[in-house]
Amino acid sequence: NKTDMYKSPILWLALLLCAASTTAYAQQQRWQMRVKYAMDIDMDVKTHRFKGKQRVVLYNNSNETLDRVFYHLYFNAFQPGSMMDVRSRNISDPDMRVASRISKLKPDEIGYQNVRSLRQSGVPLDFQVNESILEVRLARPIAAGGVDTFDMEFEAQVPLQIRRSGRNSSEGVDYSMTQWYPKMCNFDEQGWHANPYVGREFYGIWGDFDVKISIDRNYILGASGYLQNPNEIGCGYEDTGAKVVNDPKAEKLTWHFFAPNVHDFAWGADRDYIHDVVDLNDTIKIHFLYQDEAEHKENWKKAQGYMVNAFKFIQNRYGVYPFRQYSFIQGGDGGMEYPMCTLITGRRNLGSLVGVMVHELMHNWYQMLMGTNESLYAWMDEGFTSYASAVVMAYLFPNTNQATIHESAYKGYFALIEQKIEEPLSTHADHFQSNTAYGQAAYSKGEVFLHQMEYIIGKEAFDKGMLDYYDAWRFRHPNPNDFVRIMEKASGGLELDWYKEYFVNSIHFVDYAVKEIGSTSTDSTETKITLERIGKFPMPLDLVVEYEDEKGKTVEMLYYIPLDLMRGEKKSEGLYGGRRTTLPDWRWTHPKYELTIAVPQSKILKISIDPTNRLADYKRGNNLYVPAKK
Repeated sequence: NKTDMYKSPILWLALLLCAASTTAYAQQQRWQMRVKYAMDIDMDVKTHRFKGKQRVVLYNNSNETLDRVFYHLYFNAFQPGSMMDVRSRNISDPDMRVASRISKLKPDEIGYQNVRSLRQSGVPLDFQVNESILEVRLARPIAAGGVDTFDMEFEAQVPLQIRRSGRNSSEGVDYSMTQWYPKMCNFDEQGWHANPYVGREFYGIWGDFDVKISIDRNYILGASGYLQNPNEIGCGYEDTGAKVVNDPKAEKLTWHFFAPNVHDFAWGADRDYIHDVVDLNDTIKIHFLYQDEAEHKENWKKAQGYMVNAFKFIQNRYGVYPFRQYSFIQGGDGGMEYPMCTLITGRRNLGSLVGVMVHELMHNWYQMLMGTNESLYAWMDEGFTSYASAVVMAYLFPNTNQATIHESAYKGYFALIEQKIEEPLSTHADHFQSNTAYGQAAYSKGEVFLHQMEYIIGKEAFDKGMLDYYDAWRFRHPNPNDFVRIMEKASGGLELDWYKEYFVNSIHFVDYAVKEIGSTSTDSTETKITLERIGKFPMPLDLVVEYEDEKGKTVEMLYYIPLDLMRGEKKSEGLYGGRRTTLPDWRWTHPKYELTIAVPQSKILKISIDPTNRLADYKRGNNLYVPAKK
């Protein structure tokens, strides 16, 4: 009896079949691994150590035989001299939350995960600890399509809170338990992804987590998944009208959580949490766990109404949330997303608190429900989340200027170009040469990728594509090609691979200019306009001409110039009263483009390239022509 929705096997089977039918075409014969975790954890809050027993059932859905497996041991990165420590102390612009702090940890402050034993279906295994990676040679290979079970006993020490995970955060939260257990690395069509932890991104296998955590009874927990024994725990989790029953003499309570079809499990614990629960249309319980601090409680209370509205808007705009709970948990070092929950710092003003809640919530759409390899495609997580967060915040705060909600992303992207520190979006997250280059690429350039995609295919097609992407690829580990194909179909068949190649795999930038304006003859009623592509990145163009007609009325006309690589054109977006003239393609090999319009030059008031500012044109100053005043 995991939760009400799982009590009915017929309902659960129907949901699975429905998901399979709507996503089958997206799989394209790709396989993905599957796991089941069962963990029993015994926490000692005096020493900040815990002992754990873990069973992992691994389903080898690949077409290869496996002779080894790997686990992440993330806590081992929080030790002096670790790769994470040395990387932080040698990068040009370290994250100041880390900086040199790891190098100064004392033995009782470091983190560690020590594996005491590991068995494969009862057979002891040899293994080697390589800092934050456990390398395991199998006693017997697991054939393609095979299943095997791994039983582990381990112990761990929770490090001082430095980055994402740890104890005793700067806001006084006792435990932020993220990346806290030995986690099996993912194996996909590109092979094993056993990346040492240096503080960046994550990748996991879809599976079910059955987790029991025994901890002193005065602690309140928030976590991924559904609490299975709410009437033994209480703390605001108990069923309405139920009496909380547990052994009053027991020093510890065992919290039992179950999280289905997720790729990670996180939890936070504190003795001072306030726990509020808000029901969203009797379908989703939204949990808020935060510290009892007078100066911040009011903002946490007010934020709850905003998040109810956010959930409703997001589900309508970006897809229906498939689970029945979500938790906002105070903890960590800023904001970090996990399945069905987020850990965020809580000492914020209302706008900042709502902003971080919205951003981390959107991560559940674009990472926790997608399972993209963040290390390879961090921008598909951070950039997509940043794009949608800007849209949601503009909805929640309607006084926001809708035309500029993505402008900060463009500025961040342009700063990369200006500072000459840009690296391709295809760079592995761990291997960016600066935190600035990584952050602006993943967040800002990733957001621009989407907003400019809207410009290329049109808003209606783009909005449809975002919903189609969610429906087709959630629980599927999508990559950039998968997203681009969805957008090609949503656009009615435009070819978009060129856009991905330029924007993701290169650092070429867009720069177009209104080069020259002239009459075709002395008394001409026509004007010739010459445009120039200065940057190496080719794009279709929206060119808007503002002129004065015979009656002295100001008219705006959109001249749409498709790019030949698109093999088509976007549908009219209805801008400028629907006045649009579609011109011949601009061939990407040609640096200049000429057009002639039936307007005398003397009547032209303004000519502008992309007045909606969706085109990521690095030098917008040359996009505009305004005749000199006579």
